[in-house]
Amino acid sequence: MTQNHQFEVVVVGAGGAGLMAGLYASKTAKTAVISKLYPTRSHTGAAQGGISAALGNLEEDRVEWHTYDSVKGSDYLGDQDSIEFMCQEAPQAILELEHMGLPFDRTPEGKISQRPFGGHTNNVTGKPVRRAAHAADRTGHMILQTLYQQCLKNNVNFYDEFQVLDLLTKDGKACGVVAVELATGELHVFHAKAVIFATGGHGRMWEITSNAYAYTGDGAAITFRRGIPLEDMEFFQFHPTGIYKLGILITEGVRGEGGILINGKGERFMPKYAPTVKDLASRDVISRAIYMEIREGRGVNGSNYIYLDVRPEVVNKFAALDGRTNPDGSPIKVTAEELLHKLPDIVDFNRVYLGIDPMTQPMPIQPTAHYTMGGIPTNRYGQVVVDDQGTIYPGLYAAGEVACVSIHGANRLGTNSLLDLVVFGKYSGLKAAEYAKSADFTPLPNDPTAFASQQFDALRNGDGKENAFDIGRELKKVMFDDVGVFRIEEGMKNALTKLAELRERFKHVRVNDSGKTFNTELLNAWELGNLLELAEVVATCALNRKESRGGHAREDYSKRDDANWLKHTLITRKNGKLEISYKPVVITKYQPKERVY
Repeated sequence: MTQNHQFEVVVVGAGGAGLMAGLYASKTAKTAVISKLYPTRSHTGAAQGGISAALGNLEEDRVEWHTYDSVKGSDYLGDQDSIEFMCQEAPQAILELEHMGLPFDRTPEGKISQRPFGGHTNNVTGKPVRRAAHAADRTGHMILQTLYQQCLKNNVNFYDEFQVLDLLTKDGKACGVVAVELATGELHVFHAKAVIFATGGHGRMWEITSNAYAYTGDGAAITFRRGIPLEDMEFFQFHPTGIYKLGILITEGVRGEGGILINGKGERFMPKYAPTVKDLASRDVISRAIYMEIREGRGVNGSNYIYLDVRPEVVNKFAALDGRTNPDGSPIKVTAEELLHKLPDIVDFNRVYLGIDPMTQPMPIQPTAHYTMGGIPTNRYGQVVVDDQGTIYPGLYAAGEVACVSIHGANRLGTNSLLDLVVFGKYSGLKAAEYAKSADFTPLPNDPTAFASQQFDALRNGDGKENAFDIGRELKKVMFDDVGVFRIEEGMKNALTKLAELRERFKHVRVNDSGKTFNTELLNAWELGNLLELAEVVATCALNRKESRGGHAREDYSKRDDANWLKHTLITRKNGKLEISYKPVVITKYQPKERVY
């Protein structure tokens, strides 16, 4: 039995971008938010260290500096008009969150407190600037809770624990989605004038990742199957500091509070790679530096990890050596009590998972798959665009990590992700509601649940020769080994051969659970199909881009090549084959030059 619903705007995903979109759409349009999780369990809650804005609360800062740092951080692949827009909107966005009730940490004067973060600088001195507004090391969690409360207050309609399976389109317009209700196994059709995807990333395709189990690329895979291109999918960020073997994130805020990276010989190594900002270089630079240290035999005890050291005596020692001071010019002298107050979750993670106390012991870390810079192409208002001319797909929007605006280009600066979802989540909601007010409901296609049912039937009726868990494990290993921090042609070709084999084997998977109530085996198998689809896309785009830029580092093409590759990748599947095209990077003020940190 299929149930039918009708809303002017339907938002898929209830993380920060989805809640922001739902909140602003609901001000003028009948709005539903559909989420496979309870909203406050969404992955935005895992974001720790801060959200960026040039507030200048502790020292001089300027919107122009934030803009330039984001362009430079993107390795000049970010669209500069969109970056300017985001950075200009940032201060107001922070104040708006504060007025909604978000409990930011405070300075003694009562202002919103800010800390340094990688790649954020005073453009005059080149030194780190305090730009990240924070709520301890739970900033994303606080944003999620605040926005959810505001959505409830504004009577947004929530459909929690509904997994969206398909995008409905007709006559070149989006007209709804199909979802399965986890509790009953029933299919639901949501007829809509406008659909906003805010489903996050796809980091679960790598073996070591900071991403939640739910981060399986659903929105990108669903739209891709409906002919919507994906942009810049070769660019995936490996966060430099994940807990060794587990991948759980250790926020960049640890280094913002003075934490130092130490190799197995007890040496601080980042001054060798980034002499000016050292341990606060951009993430791609630090991740590669860590791998270089490990590969050259300077991992801890010969293993593939190094240390992140935030012991107070170490922080104070290196703050003095670096000449870093408090905003009033006094020497930095942190105490364990102060660090425990600012980094409570990080301390708990290490104590619980590793039996290590960061106040007395260094933390073992390694790079972890973290964030995609690519996704569904959009403009600054969240409208999905389908070609190099900026042609808008009517009624379809995307925001947050699933979208590619492109503000992050080849590498995202820390704290810009939370800013991204707040700014572009808001504008996608506003634009979708505006569109809905002037548009009629597009009729649904005949048999709207056919494709969704077909996907589930294939998993229920396979011959059972293959096991989804085995395929998933092999997928994660080959992606981590061959499409990871460093890439070479031979490895990526090997990955594509293996992925083709895995996709073929996936056709033989059969789920054993025939029940309808919370059939997680069926849903996990369907999610694996999304990861397999997107892994092929990522590896194909990475093999195609013959240069190194940002999060895409090739040892066989080690230099950035602006003459040939200063352009965005667009990929679609036509007649079963992947096809790549390109669109230009928008440059307004900042011509590409070598990045020096």
